[in-house]
Amino acid sequence: MAKTHHWDVFCRVVDNYGDIGICWRLSQQLVHEHGLQVRLFIDDIVAARHLISKLDLNQTSQMINGVEICPWPKISVTPAQVVIATFGCELPETYSHQLAGHQSIWINLEYLSAETWVSDFHAQISPQPALGINKHFFFPGFFPDTGGLLREHHLLATRDAFLGSVEKQADFWQHLGLGHLNLDNAIKISLFCYPQANIRNLCVALASVEKTIHVVMPFNGDISQWSTSFADFTQTEIGANRWLLQQGNLNVHLIPFLSQADYDHLLWACDFNFVRGEDSWIRAIWAGKPFIWQPYWQADAVHIKKMQAFLAVYAEHANVDMQHLLSSASLAWSTGTPGQYSMTNPDQVVWQSFINQLPALHAYAQHQAHTLAQQSDLATKLVIFSENLRNSQV
Repeated sequence: MAKTHHWDVFCRVVDNYGDIGICWRLSQQLVHEHGLQVRLFIDDIVAARHLISKLDLNQTSQMINGVEICPWPKISVTPAQVVIATFGCELPETYSHQLAGHQSIWINLEYLSAETWVSDFHAQISPQPALGINKHFFFPGFFPDTGGLLREHHLLATRDAFLGSVEKQADFWQHLGLGHLNLDNAIKISLFCYPQANIRNLCVALASVEKTIHVVMPFNGDISQWSTSFADFTQTEIGANRWLLQQGNLNVHLIPFLSQADYDHLLWACDFNFVRGEDSWIRAIWAGKPFIWQPYWQADAVHIKKMQAFLAVYAEHANVDMQHLLSSASLAWSTGTPGQYSMTNPDQVVWQSFINQLPALHAYAQHQAHTLAQQSDLATKLVIFSENLRNSQV
């Protein structure tokens, strides 16, 4: 067990899912794999309940799966030995002024990026003279000299056990309410994206594929935000927050939002995954299935630069044709005019090529998942980093 065994994790919810998704996974791993006591402070408990279904909105503090979950502190709270401020969030003023007195280690956990500058800034110190303490920057990343990727120690073995069991997969589809479908001979795709994604172009391409395709799209129950993308689909409401949208051989299943465990199973069970932000992006990597990542939209096309930096790393060992396909598909998904389509648009060729190359893309995705799993994971690196800092203070 680490000497610095009391940790506080602070999370401000920005896009509802990615931020709390990372913080919740990390907090649980620190508890179960490293024997730590963790308090997770969340500024939007209502949004967090989408992923942590057991959250009681009427409680001020509650233990769930070994983690103490608390609302963002409005009164004085004694800091823990290690304090993680995630994604650049500012700590409460009364809390930050106590850090020096308690000799707390203050770590700022940044967003994941594959950009080359990350290695230079990882583990750098930012003195806070007004508080009498240093803040330490910790950057997740794809290179050994960064903070690593979030991954539980048992994750890949659990994935392989699921994929090796016909019964587990059948039970999972039944659990989602899709057990009645003939999925064995169909292409299965998961879809989780921001509204800016070019869903319209994708659907036109997929609907023209001769093979049956089932797209599973967990959503928050508001179908109106997707009305343009699926305007000419046959739409059937089949239950509470459940819709079946059909066009040609394409079937889109809108289902209620999933728990993190169920979402992992969905990524594993599908042949092709569309993911967004950070949490689902990382889980798609570990799924070992072909995927397209949509970065969070930023002005001046900064998100496209982040996407290209990731592809440069992820597709480094792919052949030239696969590199071109991954780049073309990623750009088709995250650039252009969402909701519009024309027969002269090259997206249709891109997506049909992607479907045709799924076996080769699958083999490459498996290879990359295995390769990246050889590096130490984010939680382990955080614990080692905090212990080294603590030892240097002694």
